[in-house]
Amino acid sequence: MAFDIEMIKAVYAQMGNRINTARNVVGKPLTLSEKILYSHLYAGEVTEAYDRGKSYVEFAPDRVAMQDATAQMALLQFMQAGKSTVEVPSTVHCDHLIQAEVGATEDLKKAVDTNKEVYEFLASVSNKYGIGFWKPGAGIIHQVVLENYAFPGGMMIGTDSHTPNAGGLGMIAIGVGGADAVDVMAGMAWELKFPKLIGVKLTGTLSGWTSAKDVILKVAGILTVKGGTGAIVEYFGEGADGISCTGKGTICNMGAEIGATTSVFAYSHKMREYLMSTEREDIANEAEKIKEHLRADEEVYANPERYFDQVIEINLSTLEPHINGPFTPDAAWPISDFANKVREHGWPEKLEVGLIGSCTNSSYEDITRAASIAHQAVTKNLKAQSEFTITPGSELVRYTTERDGLLDIFDEMGGVVLANACGPCIGQWARHSNDPNRKNSIITSFNRNFAKRNDGNPNTHAFVASPEIVTALALAGNLTFNPLTDTITNKDGVEVRLDEPKGIELPPNGFAVEDAGYQAPAVDGSGVNVIVDPVSTRLQLLDPFSAWNGADLKGLKLLIKAKGKCTTDHISMAGPWLKYRGHLDNISNNMLIGAINAYNDATNKVKNQLTGEYMEVPATARAYKAAGLGSIVVGDENYGEGSSREHAAMEPRHLGVRVILVKSFARIHETNLKKQGMLGLTFNEPKDYDKVREDDNIDIIGLTSFSPNVPLTVVLNHADGTKDEITANHTYNEGQIEWFKAGSALNMISKKNA
Repeated sequence: MAFDIEMIKAVYAQMGNRINTARNVVGKPLTLSEKILYSHLYAGEVTEAYDRGKSYVEFAPDRVAMQDATAQMALLQFMQAGKSTVEVPSTVHCDHLIQAEVGATEDLKKAVDTNKEVYEFLASVSNKYGIGFWKPGAGIIHQVVLENYAFPGGMMIGTDSHTPNAGGLGMIAIGVGGADAVDVMAGMAWELKFPKLIGVKLTGTLSGWTSAKDVILKVAGILTVKGGTGAIVEYFGEGADGISCTGKGTICNMGAEIGATTSVFAYSHKMREYLMSTEREDIANEAEKIKEHLRADEEVYANPERYFDQVIEINLSTLEPHINGPFTPDAAWPISDFANKVREHGWPEKLEVGLIGSCTNSSYEDITRAASIAHQAVTKNLKAQSEFTITPGSELVRYTTERDGLLDIFDEMGGVVLANACGPCIGQWARHSNDPNRKNSIITSFNRNFAKRNDGNPNTHAFVASPEIVTALALAGNLTFNPLTDTITNKDGVEVRLDEPKGIELPPNGFAVEDAGYQAPAVDGSGVNVIVDPVSTRLQLLDPFSAWNGADLKGLKLLIKAKGKCTTDHISMAGPWLKYRGHLDNISNNMLIGAINAYNDATNKVKNQLTGEYMEVPATARAYKAAGLGSIVVGDENYGEGSSREHAAMEPRHLGVRVILVKSFARIHETNLKKQGMLGLTFNEPKDYDKVREDDNIDIIGLTSFSPNVPLTVVLNHADGTKDEITANHTYNEGQIEWFKAGSALNMISKKNA
């Protein structure tokens, strides 16, 4: 039987009435996204139609999922909320702290030893507060959620930006910061601006070398990294229904790369088949009873332009395999043109490493398609010309694929199977290189390829493709190889061509596993002690942030004016810094060290206005804080793109940064700033970014009458005695303004529960 089946039945029991009421209130047919959103209102009954992209709405998600790197800070915050147990089903998944170096067995053993105190903390805090705990090696959070917790028509939030993976099983699943998770776990409403809707109509059928991964690679090229911001992407059409459930998950997962709030597919026979295969027949049977509520109304499918804010149409029958990159996931190239682009841009043609797996592409189907290419390598006397790694998504997938002989095929090809964890996808990769700064190329089936993300080398050109394309290119050892048209010389000097990949959606003999890695919490956690060593360098109990003093912010020192792309990886790097995710003061030493200073084009080198010296960003912020001075960060477009990590908001708050002033924000990061009591502002005129000077002292005027939809004034006091006054906009509503005044949203929760 499925986890939380009674909760799922309760959701389904009220869904029909709420959707019918919503349809009457809105006065038109509903998309699937609207059906799920309106049936999950915190207030229950639908009483008004919300404006897309404008109305702030309170929702009641069905569950919360957290990965180990973000769970530490989320649960440290939850401990301050004054609750004895979580109010909704919640889980922790230990997948981010396992570094890929040698192979699965050795790497997992080392991780368990290295991260012992963190795992003990997460296990004990989960045990105390009624949270399901998935041990190291159990698998990557999103694959485990898809296999165990996702259900059609549900709503969940997760402390990872790729939480939308569960949209592959028809769920509205949204990535958030830990403070948002605390709200929901504490039984409070979760607030979200009612999303806009982008419809993607899929016609035709996938075949040959083209896979579900190519759908989202194509969409990323169309919408760019910020084209989905503030919107849910809803896939529909006969082509959508025919894609496997895990293929749908791949597409939804990588929707994070276009800035989308989430992505979702309608309930279909493919979802039923997946639920049955993963031993959740009870959910499948319940979903069948209300399946008309788990799809958009027929009028929506007949005239999508009337019901979506934007509609994109893709013919799967003519879609080419794509390779995206380098340095950004929206640089999309059809494979027929990719070799030309490699030569035209001078990207390193030699392919050094091919990596498959990750939360995006590590299903049974993904591995079988890649294995069909690896099998050809063996039978056609080929050997991988690039280093090649395989990361299974979960212990369920790993055990089943090993049982079915698939992992042995990769071994014969020359591949190395890594632990069931994120590994190289998030920079947890001890890459074998004699020059860590050398210009080189790698290709992955991951989702994100920002500079330095995988191995810390800014000169690594990382490209993204499907697992089967990655496998084929690893055999060739060259980026310009097109497996659809080109041949490879085998060890006998014979030119051979690869046949089209063949995949199996679900294991013919069913899934199997000996130990999935799940640990249930105590029925009564009141006697459980949470384990935190007071002298630990990796865990630190939190102190509340101070409340606003009631005055305008004056004399703020410019800490850094970030130039160009500034993702959460630039603001708070992963990789080796992951070990400090539970210690706010220590991890704050990575704050903005990857951001490019607009005044010298250098990273981690900014002017300390107190001394005139150029120093590291965190050290400069600490100097201002020690002197009792606040500081401000200025940024470019789509600031905070990428991961949901709230450390990128908590670190500046901890080090005395009061304001982030940018041209535009990525959704999750803007919310994270608000939750931590920060002031997130945008230039009314983007060109005013150019008016900010290196030695500026900056005032924020208008906070004493801080109100929704009322801009604030920013005064740039220049070192030469002149000044510029500019207008800054904000998106704070009345409740979020109260977070700012209280010092953080958590301060308000603690006060309320007290």
